[in-house]
Amino acid sequence: MNTAFMLPVAFLLHVTVQGQALQPFTLTGTVKGMPTGTIYLSYPVSEDQYQQDSAVLQNGRFTIKGALPGPVSGVIYRDKNLIMSPTADLMNVFLQPGQMTVTLEKGHFPEGHLQGSAPQEELDALEKERAPVNRQLRPLSIAFDEGNNAYIAAMRAKKDEAFLKPLKASLDSIKENMEPFYEAMDQVDSSFISQHPASYVSAYLLRYKVSGMPLRQGEAAYAKLSPDIRQSLYGKAIRTELDGLRKGSPGSVAYTFTKTDINGQELSLAALKGKYVLLDFWASWCGPCRKGNPHLKNLYHQYKDKGLEIIGISDDDRAAAAWKKAVAEDGIGIWKHVLRGLDMDKRRTGQPNPEDISDHYGIHSLPTKILIDPNGNIIGRYGGGGEDDDAMDKKLAALFGPGHNSKED
Repeated sequence: MNTAFMLPVAFLLHVTVQGQALQPFTLTGTVKGMPTGTIYLSYPVSEDQYQQDSAVLQNGRFTIKGALPGPVSGVIYRDKNLIMSPTADLMNVFLQPGQMTVTLEKGHFPEGHLQGSAPQEELDALEKERAPVNRQLRPLSIAFDEGNNAYIAAMRAKKDEAFLKPLKASLDSIKENMEPFYEAMDQVDSSFISQHPASYVSAYLLRYKVSGMPLRQGEAAYAKLSPDIRQSLYGKAIRTELDGLRKGSPGSVAYTFTKTDINGQELSLAALKGKYVLLDFWASWCGPCRKGNPHLKNLYHQYKDKGLEIIGISDDDRAAAAWKKAVAEDGIGIWKHVLRGLDMDKRRTGQPNPEDISDHYGIHSLPTKILIDPNGNIIGRYGGGGEDDDAMDKKLAALFGPGHNSKED
């Protein structure tokens, strides 16, 4: 059953999605211990469109036919409701046009075996290198998932802040414990990318890493990919990501916006020309963002009289009450605040949204800060795709000289 388009296989060679030619594939498989039921397969057919296919098992066997834009990463799973859970029974696969076969066992999908795909062999090798880290990370992932479900349930039950606070603190603690393993995984993936410039798997990995790299580093990694890989679905997505990152990196002119601020007043970036402006991209639900607010307040107190303005740009368009509450709780109403302008309906349907400030600055992770000079040029990026906060502190000190006595509020 093909939920996006229903076409005879004979016509699949002529299918295009957003100008991208699609090529047919057939995936046949067996699932030990599961004679009946439904198997699902999800994979991208363009940069912003995913396809979900399914097949009904007959005596533990299934066949799925579809079309791909080239070798792409996909997921085979058996429960749509658990797809995002760390305990989900699923197999990450790398599909390619042509004939492929997969052998699975109920309850052990991650140990499945896919044949007929050259990129899958590279993915299998990568997973072996990742395995020691994954074994240590998995218990923490499960604990975080369970804690997050408990927190969501408490929120829906409208529990008070005294009840919610320890749940949130526990989640933050688990996140901190997970960080070393994420860093170790990042090192494994980075080594793979460096050693396999002609791999579709490398392009897939880089696609999701590049938004967190400084622009120069991202461009260098992209340049090392082979020409064919740069023209693949993931190669083109990397190029798009880098172009977006460039708009919010030093050397570019800052996008000027006009928004209604947290107090209902008009706020225009252009009106602040002649001052240094620090754009703080954050959200009420972002723990690291709010953890950094005392330091940001300290910087503001040091440099506000020397010409520094701060504009908080919050990713809380669907939770304005939580946004205003966080501003009050953290005592950061001392500077200006607006919402980013996210429109999820447009995002889901792939429509452009010129009102989304984050898109104009290539923001894909929080917190990220952008420093703009009095002439409206970007001179610093800190956080996602930029330098760290220490570099920001040094930059501000170099621009303004010694500040007033610092104070943490």
